Amino acid sequence: MNAVALRKDDFVGTEAEVMEGGAALLSEATPETSVETVAKPEKALPFGIKLPSARAAFEALWPPLAGVGGFLAVWAVLAPLVQTSLGTLPGPGDVWSAFLGLLDEAAASRVAAQEAVAAGYAYTGPPTFIDQIFTSLETVAAGFTLATLFAVPLGLIAGMSKRVNAAINPLVQVMRPVSPLAWLPIVTMVVSASVTSDDPTLAKSFIISAVVVMLCSLWPTLINTAIGTASIDKDLIAVGRVLRLGWFAKLTRLVLPSSLPYIFTGMRLSLGTGWMVLIAAEMLAQNPGLGKFVWDEFQNGSEKSLARIMVAVVVIGLIGFALDRVMMALQSFVSRNRTV
Repeated sequence: MNAVALRKDDFVGTEAEVMEGGAALLSEATPETSVETVAKPEKALPFGIKLPSARAAFEALWPPLAGVGGFLAVWAVLAPLVQTSLGTLPGPGDVWSAFLGLLDEAAASRVAAQEAVAAGYAYTGPPTFIDQIFTSLETVAAGFTLATLFAVPLGLIAGMSKRVNAAINPLVQVMRPVSPLAWLPIVTMVVSASVTSDDPTLAKSFIISAVVVMLCSLWPTLINTAIGTASIDKDLIAVGRVLRLGWFAKLTRLVLPSSLPYIFTGMRLSLGTGWMVLIAAEMLAQNPGLGKFVWDEFQNGSEKSLARIMVAVVVIGLIGFALDRVMMALQSFVSRNRTV
């Protein structure tokens, strides 16, 4: 009997065969694990947006919905118990009916304006509730833009220079707590003296409200920008010195990307402050907008006035919430491509 020499290759296959065989054995031994580990392809959405799962969406939505539902239920129960000079406090249903009535008035006014234009003369009817909303949005956008254009560059300079920061800090701390009601008479007199044209490009009321919004809303952006710029990691500053970056390159490549979260936090605070200031300024100065609408309804004193005022209050709150969400989305979009 002849002995046949056995080789290792007769028992051990190639590396690829061993891996394939092991994978086959693993898949046969643990079929449940392999099924769970297979990821379902996700739908590609623009800007890298990922939709949450149904369970995650439910867990995120039910607490606020429950809170809002509970508030509406308590409001509906307690509203009939409150008596005012204009009657019973309106409940959610009355406010909704008043809102629908305001929409009907806006639609009727739009039809009347179209008929007036078609007849060849200008429509001179009073502004509707929808018109007042857009007027307030345009005013707060103008004031917020002016505040941002002034506060962000000054905050960057103050954060990069201790001397500039020490120079402007007393002024900021003194002017920041000043109420918009104190600024309004000064701004009104200055704008009225400056704008002397009978037909200016921008209405005096618009300029007054926008400037008051700017003066009261620039401080959060200025302070947060300066803090964010001053708190940049010292290692980044050292890298900039090693690379011999110029002032502009240092600003665009190191300072701005690092301080961006602080800047947007300040801008969100400024926008919220500006929206609150605008309503107060419109009420006091009788400038067109939601504030004037609330004041006019209060002065009207009809049985529907209270419900219409509450409609305006709800809309003011919803718009403020929407503006904050827009700023958050803008911050997320801008920060997505940060390099630092």
